[in-house]
Amino acid sequence: MKHLLPDLMTLLRTDMSILDSGLSMTIIPSSTELTEALPLFNTSPYLLIQDDGPLLGYIAVSDVLQEMMHAHRLMEAYFETTLETAGSALTLINEEAKVTYWTSGAEHVFSIKKGDIIGKPAADFFPPDRLQSLKTLYTGESVYRKQHQPRPDLFALINARPVQLDGRIVGAVAAEVDITTEIRLHQELLHMTSKVQHLEKAVARLRPDSDPFARIKGSSPVINQCLETIRKISTTSATVLILGESGTGKELFAKAIHDLREPQTAPFIAINCGAIPGSLFESELFGYEKGAFSGADPKGKKGKIELAEGGTLFLDEIGEMPLELQVKLLRVLQEKSYFPVGGTRIKQAGCRIIAATNQNLLGMIARNEFREDLYYRLNVINLVIPPLRMRKEDIYELTQTFLQEFSLLYNRHIELVPPEVFKLLFQYDWPGNVRELRNVIERITILTTDGEVKPEYLPDTFIPSMDQAQSILHETVQLHSQSGLESGSSPFPGSTGTSVSTHGGEQEDSTSTLSYQEQVDAYESELLLQYLKAAGGNKRTLARQLGISRATLYNRMKRLGL
Repeated sequence: MKHLLPDLMTLLRTDMSILDSGLSMTIIPSSTELTEALPLFNTSPYLLIQDDGPLLGYIAVSDVLQEMMHAHRLMEAYFETTLETAGSALTLINEEAKVTYWTSGAEHVFSIKKGDIIGKPAADFFPPDRLQSLKTLYTGESVYRKQHQPRPDLFALINARPVQLDGRIVGAVAAEVDITTEIRLHQELLHMTSKVQHLEKAVARLRPDSDPFARIKGSSPVINQCLETIRKISTTSATVLILGESGTGKELFAKAIHDLREPQTAPFIAINCGAIPGSLFESELFGYEKGAFSGADPKGKKGKIELAEGGTLFLDEIGEMPLELQVKLLRVLQEKSYFPVGGTRIKQAGCRIIAATNQNLLGMIARNEFREDLYYRLNVINLVIPPLRMRKEDIYELTQTFLQEFSLLYNRHIELVPPEVFKLLFQYDWPGNVRELRNVIERITILTTDGEVKPEYLPDTFIPSMDQAQSILHETVQLHSQSGLESGSSPFPGSTGTSVSTHGGEQEDSTSTLSYQEQVDAYESELLLQYLKAAGGNKRTLARQLGISRATLYNRMKRLGL
């Protein structure tokens, strides 16, 4: 507005007859700014202008008021034209939360006429808990391109800032763009994508994936090291011992070793040594001849070793194998031959053997529970699978993979996994490893019926963390309630992934929500940068690995400032 006002010399009058009025008048130089001169009119309706020489003239308060009114009208014209030209739905509310300006764009988006809403409380037209402008007015929070729902049937991207005067909030400005059509198209696209993924999965069953590592998800350094070891192992047919806790996916790694070396037609036979009774184990492993024992198949039966001919025999939970059978397995490893149960003719073992266990075999050897000579025969090459707690950076990718799988299986559409849920997943130690994570994701997929995963859908083992989060959630809602929002409203409406809860940052008696969000954003930024580096900087590849669209990835990286 300052630039719209004239300078003093424009308002100068040279008729000096006012000197005869007898009024006491203040003298100012011609270089004085009009804004500096205004307070001086408190003592006289005239101000004299004089530099080093004689009086130049005077200015009258009536002329100043007239020029200021003209400047105000000019500024208002510029202001209104600018707002209407912006093209978005612009709303201004004053200190009393009443609408003071409503553009034609807002009329179009919200179907509310300007004359019907200006001067009235915004809460008369929209649910208070859905109004970001109210939250901005009460808390001073600024947002940029935040998705929200001012009405249940309307989605919008909003920019909002408080209006401040002399250090005090006197109003709020909100600019909104209607994205309802885009959201609905996106939902339809997700639905069609789910159908395509379902078809791809069906095709994959008929045509095995050519990538041996396709089912091993993760790009952490420890997983990459395991994959590199597998590549080295694949150049030989040596016996492999896979070590790892229960649920780490040892069979997946055994299958990758097999697929990397053997042709697609080669068999991969898996047997769980802990799931077969000792009395049946020998016949399962070596097979039997007809009439070998009472109740046997009269035609005889092939054992797992024979079925794995030309391929791989995977002995899972090898530590559970009975001691008497360990001797016979040792013979197979040493001499590559064996006798079926009840048989007199020797058979050749033409398969590669991969064994796996979650037990400490050296400890079992010390307790005479496992044969030392068998251990060294099996442990030609060993592969140690890291537990999930040692590669938590893979949780994000694993979660997306399992969500896709179970979304198709249970016909659930998962739009959002909020940061507070991921925070709980990252904090948990996962004693059951990847198997436990898969079960947790299956559970929350089944329980999610509205498209958004909630912390309470997690199992009871997450309750301590949930209690903590819910406590902070209660404090946050109370804080916003005291600021003028309804206690039941969400301080973070919409579905962009922003969240209300948990700890971190500056505090007095309660914890700062913004500080928590900053921590989550920092963690997500670090993960995305790691994945982007692993993908060679290719965002298309990264989006495919994360199971999201490139647009979603770009938006997420933009929000995180990457």
